[in-house]
Amino acid sequence: MAQQFIETLSKSLTLLSSIERLGCGIHKRQQILSLLDAESNGAAIADVLNATQEAAVSSPWVALAVRTSPGVWCYIRVNVQTVDVEEISVSKYLLFKEEIVDGRKSNGNFAFEVDFEPFRALLHPTLSNSIGHGMEFLNRHMSAKLFNDKESMQSLLEFLRVHSHMGKNMMLNEKIQDLGTLQSSLRMAEKYLSMLAPDTSYAEFEQKFQEIGLERGWGDNAEHVLGMIQLLLDLLQAPESSTLETFLGKIPRVFNVVIFTPHGYFAQDNVLGYPDTGGQVVYILDQVRALENEMLLRIKQQGLDITPRILIITRLLPDAVGTTCGQRVEKVYGTKYSDILRVPFRTEEGIVRKWISRFEVWPYLETFTEDVATEIIQELQCKPDLIIGNYSDGNIVASLLAHKLDVTQCTIAHALELTKYPDSDINWKKLDDKYHFSCQFTADLFAMNRTDFIITSTFQEIAGSKDTVGQYESHTAFSLPGLYRVVNGIDAFDPKFNIVSPGADMTIYFPYMDEKRRLKHFHSEIEELLYSPVENKEHLCVLKDSSKPILFTMARLDRVKNLTGLVEWYGKNAKLRELVNLVVVGGDRRKESKDLEEQAEMKNMYGLIDAYNLNGQFRWISSQMNRVRNGELYRYICDTKGAFVQPALYEAFGLTVVEAMTCGLPTFATCNGGPAEIIVHGKSGFHIDPYKGDQATGILVDFFEKCKVDPGHWDEISQGGLKRIQEKYTWKIYSERLLNLSGVYGFWKHLSKLDSREKNRYLEMFYSLMYRKQVQTVPLAVDE
Repeated sequence: MAQQFIETLSKSLTLLSSIERLGCGIHKRQQILSLLDAESNGAAIADVLNATQEAAVSSPWVALAVRTSPGVWCYIRVNVQTVDVEEISVSKYLLFKEEIVDGRKSNGNFAFEVDFEPFRALLHPTLSNSIGHGMEFLNRHMSAKLFNDKESMQSLLEFLRVHSHMGKNMMLNEKIQDLGTLQSSLRMAEKYLSMLAPDTSYAEFEQKFQEIGLERGWGDNAEHVLGMIQLLLDLLQAPESSTLETFLGKIPRVFNVVIFTPHGYFAQDNVLGYPDTGGQVVYILDQVRALENEMLLRIKQQGLDITPRILIITRLLPDAVGTTCGQRVEKVYGTKYSDILRVPFRTEEGIVRKWISRFEVWPYLETFTEDVATEIIQELQCKPDLIIGNYSDGNIVASLLAHKLDVTQCTIAHALELTKYPDSDINWKKLDDKYHFSCQFTADLFAMNRTDFIITSTFQEIAGSKDTVGQYESHTAFSLPGLYRVVNGIDAFDPKFNIVSPGADMTIYFPYMDEKRRLKHFHSEIEELLYSPVENKEHLCVLKDSSKPILFTMARLDRVKNLTGLVEWYGKNAKLRELVNLVVVGGDRRKESKDLEEQAEMKNMYGLIDAYNLNGQFRWISSQMNRVRNGELYRYICDTKGAFVQPALYEAFGLTVVEAMTCGLPTFATCNGGPAEIIVHGKSGFHIDPYKGDQATGILVDFFEKCKVDPGHWDEISQGGLKRIQEKYTWKIYSERLLNLSGVYGFWKHLSKLDSREKNRYLEMFYSLMYRKQVQTVPLAVDE
């Protein structure tokens, strides 16, 4: 493909000259595509322009970053004067960008290059359809390895033999020392079980099994035990990938789970809408409830009498501002065995009392990890079986602790800031005083490569789409000039990636037409929020015509969520203002925000209200923290025949999109990120481009005009959204898959331990030389 593009470019002097005329600098895809209409060189040129994500220009040179397909890149350099075209390495391309930004030649100065490619070369899928399906690929690889390599089969036996809980063996005891004895015992067990009634309790044959080397963990009755034994016999005889996945998913392995989410205000009440506190909190709490239910079900089916524990580890905030964030332990609602455990940040001066932005947590995390390790062992009386990290700070803490305790680790990014802030890598020096991206990007690289497996909510999160780059894919190659150059940071094809989509809490978010479950006692409060003529710190501006449908949005008030962008679109479009009222829930005007970005967005919102004279058609409501009432708020908007809009510049997943669709509310959401996958355009909702406001409002106007003529159109999109959710986005599916992943990657960790030593040494060096160095540049908070 690269050679084909080189041949096309060598014949396209007009195009190359047009790119050169964009001027010295780094130009993005939209700027490059703007040249497409001006050029008439045919389909071949269109293909080159469509595939080009970036052009670096320093006359007479033009260098192109060309994405031939998701996860596959090449780099081409052209001398426009001589029309010399050549493919160059990623290292040379990044160096060229650095020289443009710095305004000078590097003179061959040494730059530290980060390259993780050698550590994954032996296990590397190449087909785009394998992206996000790492477990399936890994199972095929491991089953082939078991079939061809008897030492690997011995590793399976060792993996089963080390299974224990609180010092008590599970599945096998000391009588099973080799594969021959194992197979013989399994055959005896199979024959014995085939003569028993399927519902015979394990207790009735437990002693018989112990005599032949088998312990509890195979199942709770004869039928379940026989199924597991036959799975293992099949594996020992002829390993097959689906059999391996099923067996590894069913073995008793996960009883204690630790989940990290250090930053923000993590609590169950009165926190949503606080700085750095939004969808991630909801995600984790729903995840924990579903995970505990699935663990309890599996423990019962495994025939074990074990009490599971899940600990959510977050920061204890002495200045808790009316929340429970200053409370050390808090039971998770709707669970029996899950708790929030809070551990404070501390320095040599003592415990840090005040809230700290997610961009400034880095100096506290290493000490936090050590403190947490002590707390966890005290709380669980053993090490955990699975550690899950969330966001950049939670993932680096999870990486450090998982390595320290030799525990299987799962990473969940939620959002990677490199994608949210364009050019934040190449311009890091300008941004570092405010955002400290040098720490965050280094932490992300470390955690991505240290972890055993990564779960994402969508394919787009990993590798984008045909036209957009995925947020993980953006970490393949980038540069922090003067610090280091990443030539292979993360690979979208890496088999550690798995798509595991969450859902909404079905006890809170359910269809508006389910009248028996509707929470109508909230309606007077909701009507007060929406229609009260009073303006105060909770609701600003009034809606004069309550008969109109409501266009509704709810999110944190920050730049990326783009709420002010939506308000500006609405203000400019007279037809949309005629058709619907706009209601925005975001930010908290009831108190002074400490978040600089939120402060800027608030100022912008006030300006837009005045500039477009929105009072009468627009309502700005401060963040609402009652999730149960918020569920009924979505359904109330359905009653107005309104719609939900999510206008973010980029959204990794889009939990509010799932919530709205689960309630039956027609949804319009950004085409950048997860919502593009959740919604099937025109059937279960609509995609909008946040960078094309006129086009987005056009789609909205078209929908509401059609609904005026044909009310059935609203019902059609509502039902399409509900159907989509039921098929793909539930917490039950999520929790089953997460535990299966833990089993498969736990075995892979055991099988590949020797092969991981070199990578771990490389990571330790990267952490010590780069991460620690950058952390020292972040100033410590000063308590007032």
